[in-house]
Amino acid sequence: MIRPATPADAPAIAAIYNDAVRNTTAIWNGTEIDAANRIDWMAARAEAGQPVLVLEEAGAVLGYAAYGPFRPQEGFAATVEHSAYLAPEARGAGRGRALMAALIAEARARGVHVMVGAIDASNSASIALHEKLGFRQVGLMPEVGQKFGRWLDLALLQLRLDDRDAP
Repeated sequence: MIRPATPADAPAIAAIYNDAVRNTTAIWNGTEIDAANRIDWMAARAEAGQPVLVLEEAGAVLGYAAYGPFRPQEGFAATVEHSAYLAPEARGAGRGRALMAALIAEARARGVHVMVGAIDASNSASIALHEKLGFRQVGLMPEVGQKFGRWLDLALLQLRLDDRDAP
């Protein structure tokens, strides 16, 4: 089941986030967070009209997805940058695709024009998933990040959500 996140989901969301911090290059920092941080984050998203979705199975939150502003200037108001993370045991079974499809549907319903994904260029599974969902790679930024003692390249992917010729 994919549904809007609630404050009760904050511990699971924090655990999924922290696993990505500790073990992956999906998040390019080493700072773990707690449930209170995620409650504040969800409240800020809700206030801005931006969804946070969770994927729940058998009462356990196995993943989450959200989007926020791509850039803070008003000229970028119709463009968002998303993030989606799954618990390690939930990866590779189509759950990420379902979660992303739900987030894309939410963005379309809210009038978003373009969704951007900024992905570690070596994360071929995530890039392939995005491409299956219609994203296309529009940029590559070599060595703009670092984690685990190495430089990281950033792949920029985008999905146009509507056919408007003008805002």
